[in-house]
Amino acid sequence: MPEGIILKGVGGLYSVKCSAGIYFCRARGLFRKSGIKPLPGDHVDFTITDEKDMEGYLASIHTRKNKLSRPAVANVDLAFIIISIDSPKPDLLLVDKLLCIFESKNIESVICINKADLDDKNEISTVLDQFEAAGYEVIVMEAKEGRGIDRIEKDIRGKVCIFAGQSGVGKSTILNQFIGGNIMETGEISRKIGRGKHTTRHAQFVETSGGYLVDTPGFSNLDAGLIEPDDIKNLYREFAEFAQDCRFSGCMHLNEPDCAVKSAAADGVISQSRHKRYVKIYIQAKEAKTKRRGY
Repeated sequence: MPEGIILKGVGGLYSVKCSAGIYFCRARGLFRKSGIKPLPGDHVDFTITDEKDMEGYLASIHTRKNKLSRPAVANVDLAFIIISIDSPKPDLLLVDKLLCIFESKNIESVICINKADLDDKNEISTVLDQFEAAGYEVIVMEAKEGRGIDRIEKDIRGKVCIFAGQSGVGKSTILNQFIGGNIMETGEISRKIGRGKHTTRHAQFVETSGGYLVDTPGFSNLDAGLIEPDDIKNLYREFAEFAQDCRFSGCMHLNEPDCAVKSAAADGVISQSRHKRYVKIYIQAKEAKTKRRGY
């Protein structure tokens, strides 16, 4: 039975890429009965029903290593979190929320600081210090001029990648550097499901630079409240080294006495700004959990 990866799904028809090309597959009823929806990025087995028209049916979905909901994709390896140094100003609270989400899904993150030419207040170094010290790769970019694109291209190879960040930071500009001429034509899949080309936009995986990118920037905000509040501290890489020295083994690094993480932040050993944003994210997640429970 052939295997492939789902690149796109529209109207119950899935584009599945395998070594022989792209097949257009329907999902069998067993998926619906099981409450399982195939997603772009899924590795699947499928049966061929029409070799000439390259049509078939999805037979099974391999075990996913992760799943995201906006856009709905599976098996992501790497997230590029895009911020701009100006126009708009960087939303570092959003960056930390995204980092928490991706850490919880075992997705590696790279932070890209775009519009470096607008850095007339030397703010890039402040951002670099915070995130490089936390163990993240940071790429300084001027996407319109092509600066930093080679670094992204190197990271993409062999991986399934997504882009995340607030509106206006240049996600589309960066994305188009890679997939502007490679987006799969919608005409064929639209014809097969009996729709026009101007259907609702769905997440689509596009092969480029030896890896895959999702063709919709998609992620502008994610709900950190969906993470258990007590787990958030474990999603901050730089806390781990110091947490073992806290007085209490279950220290949340908030108001507890003899907290080694708070001391490290106060002494500038780890980013005090990152710790302050951690407290905000924890409080927001706690409030969200309380609201979900209805008390």
